[in-house]
Amino acid sequence: HTYNFSIGAAGVANKDLRDWISEIEAAGELHKISGAEPKEDIGGIVDIVQRKMGNPALMFDDIPGFPKGYRVLSNLVTSTPRINLALGLPADASEMDLIQWWRSYMTDAPSIPPKQVNGGALLENVMEGGDVDLTSIPTPIWHEHDGGHFIGTACMVVMKDPDSDWINYGTYRMQVHEPDVASVMMSPGKHGRLIMEKYHARGEPCPVAAVFGMHPALFMLAGLEIPYGKSEYEAAGGVFDEAIEIINMPKTGLPVPANAEIALEGYIHPDDEVVEGPLGEWTGYYAGGQRLEPAIRVETMMHRNNPILMGAVPAVPPNDNTYYLGHYRCGAVWSQLEAAGVPEIKGVWAHEAGGSRFWLTVAIKQLYGGHAKQAGLIASQCLAGAYCNRWTVVVDEDIDPTNINDVIWSMCTRCDPREDVDVISGGWSSHLDPMCFDDETDRRNARVVVDACIPFRRRDTFPIVARNSKDLDDRIRDKWADVLPDSFVKGS
Repeated sequence: HTYNFSIGAAGVANKDLRDWISEIEAAGELHKISGAEPKEDIGGIVDIVQRKMGNPALMFDDIPGFPKGYRVLSNLVTSTPRINLALGLPADASEMDLIQWWRSYMTDAPSIPPKQVNGGALLENVMEGGDVDLTSIPTPIWHEHDGGHFIGTACMVVMKDPDSDWINYGTYRMQVHEPDVASVMMSPGKHGRLIMEKYHARGEPCPVAAVFGMHPALFMLAGLEIPYGKSEYEAAGGVFDEAIEIINMPKTGLPVPANAEIALEGYIHPDDEVVEGPLGEWTGYYAGGQRLEPAIRVETMMHRNNPILMGAVPAVPPNDNTYYLGHYRCGAVWSQLEAAGVPEIKGVWAHEAGGSRFWLTVAIKQLYGGHAKQAGLIASQCLAGAYCNRWTVVVDEDIDPTNINDVIWSMCTRCDPREDVDVISGGWSSHLDPMCFDDETDRRNARVVVDACIPFRRRDTFPIVARNSKDLDDRIRDKWADVLPDSFVKGS
């Protein structure tokens, strides 16, 4: 696939969250709910709806205790059509089309710095000092055992490296504690935490800004492994093929999208921490419990009229926090395998049951002995595949990596555990991993690489698969098209 990244419209304001909402509503991908309260109803509804990918996005309005028009949008990018629309693709593009789009984006999309503008809708309401009130936003308790209101689940946390001009933003969970105090949880090794530690090593407070409603393309980039030193704003410019319009926050000078829904700024002072959590996380557990996390002392808060809070709720997979991530991760692993010299990669899939991180399937056309093991070992440790990986399975090209039944069938019939399973210790993980959350100093895990390919030495003598050939499938579908159900005729 070849994609055209020259689609920007000069002189037209960047698309924002409300543009995307109009697009998904027109596509039948939005469901509106009135009267749900934020302590139980909103989170409870979202939990039920997002258990199956493809259900519509949810817009909550008329929230008891808050002004009409203050809204919450959740179950955001849990369908391929909604992700496609966010990235400028046709709504009916397939999952493999999305993976190939990300691969093209990584190699062909321009890197465009953001553009400062004089104003924007975000400035419609500006509160400073004692007027700051984070509790004025209808932030749900997303899960019934959560330790508080987490305003930051689909957010951008913006920081500037003190040693350079590098502006970084990422998605880190944020909890509201007081009207002017929030916490931010950043795992060791994440770019935001590395930047914060630089300021604190000098005894200086770390400036920080956070955004809680933006075009979903900006949000998706916040959760990806953009290389150290490269700004996500520049990467987002490549998606839109035009500069992201930003304004600088008044106290910190940190840039935020001019058409964002809600934003704040403040400082994280050295050794200033608050008890945070728990929050049900993307692994499907309350791993980590309560712990001390950095406090943000908020000095400025802004929001548009009738602001929309975005919520990407982590939970038992599948969930809104990881579905979009899988397509990018697959494209990145695919590209990094090829960059490492591994030939004939035919497909990569990160299964939702692993939160798009714990499980990778790689399909190859075997060319030589050891090819499958090479692909599996590199996929399990390359940058895009390493974080929280636990299972990496390599299959032959006749196996669809997105079809978990066929993948497991391949594992059951083409893998000899005596020689086709490798366990690797010391992998990069997180305290959100329920298998290593209780070790405060060592966030590493073990991972398994499974060669589920036909043994290379037996490729000419291995039993023939008991299934129609593609040619026979095509002949049957053509001959019996007026009798077979549409799903069979189309090959699904």
